[in-house]
Amino acid sequence: MIDVVALAQALLRAGSVTPARGPVFDVLEAALTGIGFAVDRFVCGEAPDGPVENMIATRHGTGRHLAFAGHVDVVPPGEGWTGSPWSGEVRGDLLHGRGAVDMKGAVAAFAAAASRVDGAGPLSLLITGDEEGPATYGTPALIARMAERDIAPDLCLVGEPTSVHRLGDMVKIGRRGSVNIWIDVPGRQGHVAYPHLADNPVTRLVRALAALDAMPLDAGNAWFQPSNLEITEVSVGNPAHNVIPAAAAARLNIRFNDEQTGLGLIERVTDIVHAEAPEARVHGTISGEAFLTEPGGLTALVSGAILAKTGIEAELSTTGGTSDARFLSKLCPTIEFGLINATMHQVDEAVAVADLETLTAIYADVIRRAA
Repeated sequence: MIDVVALAQALLRAGSVTPARGPVFDVLEAALTGIGFAVDRFVCGEAPDGPVENMIATRHGTGRHLAFAGHVDVVPPGEGWTGSPWSGEVRGDLLHGRGAVDMKGAVAAFAAAASRVDGAGPLSLLITGDEEGPATYGTPALIARMAERDIAPDLCLVGEPTSVHRLGDMVKIGRRGSVNIWIDVPGRQGHVAYPHLADNPVTRLVRALAALDAMPLDAGNAWFQPSNLEITEVSVGNPAHNVIPAAAAARLNIRFNDEQTGLGLIERVTDIVHAEAPEARVHGTISGEAFLTEPGGLTALVSGAILAKTGIEAELSTTGGTSDARFLSKLCPTIEFGLINATMHQVDEAVAVADLETLTAIYADVIRRAA
């Protein structure tokens, strides 16, 4: 059987700032092939978003096909760590290292769980090296590869750190969508004392932003908080106090629930901007649509395993930012459950050794129940 702490340490010691390739996948492949998985590794993409390495590990079985999705890339560690961010050192009750919580610990726990369960249904591990980055060549490329190989899971569990205060207190059953929108308003440069000879784009942009800030979205619903629009940047780039600028720009982000769509929001923003600035250019990119896995079979399965191993009734939630579940939810029912998220992306990121062992036991129970 796989020792979850030893595997987590080995993964942590293989530094893998996004986009990840090479050694960290070597560590995981060695562990998985040792417990009967066939491993398919592939690299795709070019700079600036690539190249990225991904892995599909599969093990045959009878029954429902459970996929575990995760990532082995991490954000840069930053300065100020007590020790090396790549040490994988256990100090007291905690295992330290960049990625301990987000999310090499959960990857190690699922591998260890799979090693403890015989006679389970088909299992897959879908591991990307580009979740913390733009994800251009990460999980979308994994999904395309799965289609080529006729790999079609029935259920998917994403091992993101969803727990808040205690391991098992929260499961994510959906996420809001996210869209970024850029607005560029052209004008005509001129002297501020002769405004009739110029065309000030700032005035029109300010009016458009005020209208966008007042734009009604929704009041939320049973599972989602209200959608919200935030203006994230306003730029003129005018170094002179006596010059009307030639252009003005802004950027905004909308986090939206399942009452909206990314394309619909881009169209609404465009209409409002054009009402104030007809010549403006509006461009949007959708990071992901909102999704919801209705409470039912998969949520009951995972919640039951959590209750059995911890005694905790998990809260079902859709809070937080986006994750790769936004892609995987298009394949099959998908939820997220993993470690306590208190130290993710922080200096001295750490996970309790006891939580790694408990998470392994929960994941093993999920595997059994899914079969």
